[in-house]
Amino acid sequence: MDVVSDAIAAVRIGQPSSNRVRGSGSWCTRLAPYDGAGFHVVLKGGCWLLPDGGAPVSLRTGDAVLLPHGTGHVLADSPADPATVRHAVPFEPWLAERWPHEPPAAHDEVEMLCGKYRLDRSRAHPLMTELPKVVHLPHRVGSHPELRAAIDLLGRELDARRPGSCIAVPSLLDLFFVYMIRSWMAEGAAGVWPAVLSDPVTTAALRALHSDPAAAWTIDRLAAEAGVSRPTLTRRFTGLVGRPPMTYLTWWRLTLAATLLRDTDEPLAAIARRVGYGTPYALSHAFKREFGATPGRYRAETAQRSED
Repeated sequence: MDVVSDAIAAVRIGQPSSNRVRGSGSWCTRLAPYDGAGFHVVLKGGCWLLPDGGAPVSLRTGDAVLLPHGTGHVLADSPADPATVRHAVPFEPWLAERWPHEPPAAHDEVEMLCGKYRLDRSRAHPLMTELPKVVHLPHRVGSHPELRAAIDLLGRELDARRPGSCIAVPSLLDLFFVYMIRSWMAEGAAGVWPAVLSDPVTTAALRALHSDPAAAWTIDRLAAEAGVSRPTLTRRFTGLVGRPPMTYLTWWRLTLAATLLRDTDEPLAAIARRVGYGTPYALSHAFKREFGATPGRYRAETAQRSED
């Protein structure tokens, strides 16, 4: 596994959802803050996104926007004034009025893909937490062929109920999420983790740790894997990631254990082996020290939240 894949897998839960929506004339709808991530892709026309506490964003045909922290926002036909925003129609009733009943074609019609992902932020990788409030790829989406292909395929799958669409749509949404993050990083995004993943030494060490977190890693072995001396690895890794390599490894092992506790029914002994702990007791002790709860309690609490 690579770091981006692992960072997404650690927080993603359940199935993503999406809708193809249309609006014309004067309209304004609000999407409440969400414990996950939202996205919009403009297929036709244009509109405005007004994030809570942020500047308005103009969206045009071909634009893709990701709200990775579930920020509440308004979508409108124009950069609406505060009074209009306060009276924006909640998204679900607004959507029910417009779909599946298609409004007559209009010259000012906008057509979008709108959706969201469920995320567990309690164990988020720092790569995910440092994403900006709004990731906007204006028009330049055409310069990212994988993202463009995912958007085109999504539009076709949502346009008509085809055999297998219940599997195809969530899978395409997962691809879209990955491609949005990848495209954001490729655009020269500012931040710690784009810099981390552009450094060959740190990237080699991270790839080794994420590929086999249960291995008997030492700083010497990891330095050899990265092809540098131990002091060089420690200096570059710590300077970029913000924690020494072995400290990062411990944190990632426990984060991975939390993910397995949440997503599987594997016994604690099996999870301990998968994340590099010799006994369930050793994992339990480290887990409680890091997260303030025993593995059993954590599993029960996450199962309860999922049911709620």
